[in-house]
Amino acid sequence: MTISADPSAPADLEQTAVAVIRALAMDGPHKARSGHQGTAMALAPLAHVLYTRVMRYDADDPNWADRDRFVLSAGHASILLYSMLHLTGHGLTKADLEAFRQWGSATPGHPEAGHTAGVEVTTGPLGQGIANAVGLAIAERRLRAEFGSELCDHHTFVIAGDGDLSEGVSHEAASLAGHLGLGRLIAVYDDNGVTIDGHTDLALSDDAAARFASYGWHVMELGEVANDLDALEAALEAAKAEQDRPTLLVLSSKIGFPSPAHTDTPAAHGNPFDDAEIAATKEALGLPVDQSFWIPDDVLAWYQQAGRRHRAARAEWDARLAASPRVDEWRQAHAGTGADGWEAALPTFEVGSKIATRKASQQCLTALAPVFPALMGGSADLTGNNGVKIDAVAQSAATPAGRQIYFGVREHAMGSIVVGAAQHGGVVPFSGTFLVFADYMRPPVRLAAMAGSHCVFVWSHDSVGVGEDGPTHQPVEQVMSLRAIPGLTVIRPADGTETAGAWQAALSLDGPTALILSRQDLPVLASTNAAAVAGGAYALNDVADPDVVLIGTGSELALCVEAAERLAGASVQARVVSMPSWELFEAQPAAAQASVLATGVPTVSIEAGVTLGWHRWASHPLGIDRFGASAPGGTVMAELGMTVDAVEQTALRALGRS
Repeated sequence: MTISADPSAPADLEQTAVAVIRALAMDGPHKARSGHQGTAMALAPLAHVLYTRVMRYDADDPNWADRDRFVLSAGHASILLYSMLHLTGHGLTKADLEAFRQWGSATPGHPEAGHTAGVEVTTGPLGQGIANAVGLAIAERRLRAEFGSELCDHHTFVIAGDGDLSEGVSHEAASLAGHLGLGRLIAVYDDNGVTIDGHTDLALSDDAAARFASYGWHVMELGEVANDLDALEAALEAAKAEQDRPTLLVLSSKIGFPSPAHTDTPAAHGNPFDDAEIAATKEALGLPVDQSFWIPDDVLAWYQQAGRRHRAARAEWDARLAASPRVDEWRQAHAGTGADGWEAALPTFEVGSKIATRKASQQCLTALAPVFPALMGGSADLTGNNGVKIDAVAQSAATPAGRQIYFGVREHAMGSIVVGAAQHGGVVPFSGTFLVFADYMRPPVRLAAMAGSHCVFVWSHDSVGVGEDGPTHQPVEQVMSLRAIPGLTVIRPADGTETAGAWQAALSLDGPTALILSRQDLPVLASTNAAAVAGGAYALNDVADPDVVLIGTGSELALCVEAAERLAGASVQARVVSMPSWELFEAQPAAAQASVLATGVPTVSIEAGVTLGWHRWASHPLGIDRFGASAPGGTVMAELGMTVDAVEQTALRALGRS
């Protein structure tokens, strides 16, 4: 049943309210001399209907776990979202609107999750939002199946434009959403036919409705009803009634409407209107032409009421949660943690045995599955290769409680879906693929770091040790490029013991983590320490006054251990340091860092990747500053200098000895 803000509200009040949104959409970019008003103006009626007639939320509690989610994938139209958040009372003030796109404001150029209350995901790069929405819908279905509709029963709404549907990530995500039958996902495609370069027929002639129908979506072509509030409401309610398929509503709008000069023109997209055009448009809207950010009291009061029309429903939900026998499990899931003492379930590994860290990671996931029920995820068609099997039951319409997601060969969408699921809350999602394909995932990983999304990106086959597949599949620059992303914690464990510590650290952190794992078997070393991984770096041997420090990560740490033994025979005292995570080590106090890395002592680092950046920690970095080659992995490693001999000889040269 539709619940309006005020069933007796006169139609002219709603029309004035829509006109106010359109005016705010002009005033914000005009004051900033930057921004995109055209799409926001065209979609003002749709946003009005969503926030006052269709979506269930409570502005007094923007983080209510059972609220409907709204994603503005067309993030350039952010002034539309900010206007609705202000009007409905989410905490944004008129001063925030006036500070649109300014330093320190709550209204940045594109929506940022965690920065502005009411913003669910960080959008802007086109296509990301619609893929994030798929993740939100997967998380909702999983939680509804696990805890029941009494605690989880909501929809995900997303607005996407021509640019979103042009980007390949939307195709990947939409294909998977249709395959999974995500019936609570509703996307509105704003088919306005305009991009920055001109009209879309310059570069686009595909049939989006037919394409989405082929993906298994429920498609409704609405035509030119962008200004018909009742027609929009009816379409959205019909979409909500479709339970077995995601829905695409194709809406033909006129960008910049009702601007006399710029309606239906590319100029309406990203060029703020001048004073004369704003005045002419406000006159057409019946609004005062001499006032900016004008909101009449009756319109604001009506919107504030709309923002709280589900307050009672939220209070009833709070009571149901408090009375639920599973309240503790629910709260643990939404805190992003496992059962009390979950860390104790992590496996240990026998010293001297050999195991690839990807296989050790699989053992960790197997052990964590019963005690960390929030974990869910999978791989881009490499589940066994990556070691990311968590459940025998696949996530699907038939088995909605399944924790195993088969993403298919869709790395880009996989990353974006994982971020969306993390932003939903209640699940801690992970993904898996080969490290070299992290390049396909970089956009969502970057956005995860911006938003602080609690998720784990598992990347295996971490070096030229991959071997025969050759340089196309042998990463050399990827680890360092991931370390360059602010807010992403990168952990490259050296053996099974450190892999257990890496999972413990990843699940204990608030933001995203990258686990970098080996294809090849590695020895379990005697002195590695799972708990020490959380500090980022630590000494493996007790050398109080070293002549040289040897730093290793991943598969190269064992080379440092053997090199230190050889150097001892040459009367050289070498401290061996494992540095699985730069980011965790950088977070330590300077004194703690100095206690690990002896100040003023020559330092040799070795990592099977580019040496760029290693001079921060090492005076003599060893690495691979070229692409690899097709040959057995051990041969490639040896030919490219990843050897004990190389570490030993570099240490001796650093000490002035041959």
